[in-house]
Amino acid sequence: MTSTLTWQQLRDLKTSEFTEAGDKWHEVSNRSDSDRARVDSAMSAKLRETQKSESAAAALGKLQRLSRNFQYLHTECGLIRTVLNGLAGDLAEPQNQLKQALADAAALNFSVHEDGSVSYPATEVEDLTGAKKQAPGSKVQGSSRLALEPPGLGAQGQSPLYPGYSGFKPLNPNAAKAQEVADRIARAMRSAHEIDARYAKTLGGLKAEKGLDVTEATLKDVFRDTSDVRSAAATYLGKGIPQDESPAERKQWWDGLSDEQRQEYLEIAPDLIGGLDGIPAVSRDEANRNYLPVLIDSLAHQGGDDAKTKVDALRMIQDKLGEPSRPPMFLLGIGDEGNGRAIVSYGNPDTSKNVSAYVPGLSTKLNDEFVTGTMKRAQDTAIGARRVDPSSASIVWLGYDAPQNVDVMSKGDAQRGAPAYNQFMAGISATNENKDPHVTAIGHSYGSLTVGTAAKQSGGIPGVDDVILLGSPGVDAQKATELGVGKNHVFVGAADNDPVTHLPSKSEAALGWVLGGPVGVRVGRDLFDIDNDDVYFGKDPASKAFGAQRFLVDDGPRMIFDGGGFDAHSQYFTPEKDQTSANNIARIVAGHPEKIVREEYR
Repeated sequence: MTSTLTWQQLRDLKTSEFTEAGDKWHEVSNRSDSDRARVDSAMSAKLRETQKSESAAAALGKLQRLSRNFQYLHTECGLIRTVLNGLAGDLAEPQNQLKQALADAAALNFSVHEDGSVSYPATEVEDLTGAKKQAPGSKVQGSSRLALEPPGLGAQGQSPLYPGYSGFKPLNPNAAKAQEVADRIARAMRSAHEIDARYAKTLGGLKAEKGLDVTEATLKDVFRDTSDVRSAAATYLGKGIPQDESPAERKQWWDGLSDEQRQEYLEIAPDLIGGLDGIPAVSRDEANRNYLPVLIDSLAHQGGDDAKTKVDALRMIQDKLGEPSRPPMFLLGIGDEGNGRAIVSYGNPDTSKNVSAYVPGLSTKLNDEFVTGTMKRAQDTAIGARRVDPSSASIVWLGYDAPQNVDVMSKGDAQRGAPAYNQFMAGISATNENKDPHVTAIGHSYGSLTVGTAAKQSGGIPGVDDVILLGSPGVDAQKATELGVGKNHVFVGAADNDPVTHLPSKSEAALGWVLGGPVGVRVGRDLFDIDNDDVYFGKDPASKAFGAQRFLVDDGPRMIFDGGGFDAHSQYFTPEKDQTSANNIARIVAGHPEKIVREEYR
């Protein structure tokens, strides 16, 4: 198509030819993706596992280059497909408008000329005296303005109200109708020209650089191409994404799309789909893998220490995604908001009967420690739960900003994070394929307050059967029954040497800090024989008064006397440091809480 598009061409245009061409590009895109997968899994992975030599390393480098080439083909061919489908979709409306205008012209016996002007025939009219007069026919040129001028005298002094009035030439009543038809034709053509020019520019930009190597410059070109296509096809792509609907409604929308439509959203709008609760895990994972290099590139251009910290963490996640993982790793969300966002599942949460979603707490942010430590906790939980029931998956949910140190802890971060966590959990319920899944909410440290706050919202945490609180400074509740799952389904792990579980209540704050910080509170209670089961955010979840099920954990090293610092606060999930706690967590997550080893209340 060109900028000289005529109304005859628009009328006769077969938009199916664009979509059929798009299908061919889609086939090439799919073949490239399949070839990339074969290179990665059948060739590179086996070579990496079986060969350790310089020649093997050189071969791996060439295979990686081949994989990048296939990925580039997959993406660019997919973009062309979207451009062609978007062009067909966007042109459908002005084409329909034109065809309706032409049909109306034919019904009125009007003639439409090559330039889009409309001729109307002469007709006989009556003046005010009842005398018959001949109103001549004429030709009018259309205008693409959205509103007609207000009625007034015609160009030749004709009165639109009294067509036969003495002193004026008689006005043909067909004139106004012809003008309206001509204007509709002009507006349809103006819209079609704008669409044509927009897509022609975008399609012209989809050109590959010379050479076989996909370099950093090539990848940046891919990002620009994706942005251009998304901008050009905004109307076509943006017709359906239900961002303000419930997760269940989003799942219904996604299921109603064709495979081709879903693939277009994953490639062109991965940032919108990847974080959309209610979209199946496999699709979210694909979207976020597509979006990850774009986000990394965007942050790298921002500069500054905060951006660098997030970029380093995201690159570490990207490396992990490229390696074999046990259980399989799914990237369910990423973002640069606040201290960074990342949601990672070990195991498919849609196909697993048992699913846990762990909210990390104090000092957590998107950095290297999150990748090497926090994500490993979720992986350890998944591995442990799978020993009890192979149909288990474990998620780490960094979908909020946790406080970065004790001094700034307040309920605010938890209150802001709780609705987002509940929305995510509603999405897990919507996409899980099991008839009666078993879902566990896990809150560690300040994350337990976020989970507790979520549980106290209207309706509780969607789909959750059990709640686990680990290293908790309190959950803004006095009793386990306030968490909406029944006290027998609230489980608590609290190491005696974990200082966060001994953070002072408001009345004890002065005493604790005078004696040396959080650990001083416990020392002070022992020295002055104080029996108080209140902690920083309410009743101590490990206390008898709270009424949860406390399970056995290792006490861990003492903060000062053993030089352990906060080590006892960080080992609940880690089999190498606390096998008993890790086993208890795994049993609850896998749906067998009756097998836990219990511990006395504080």
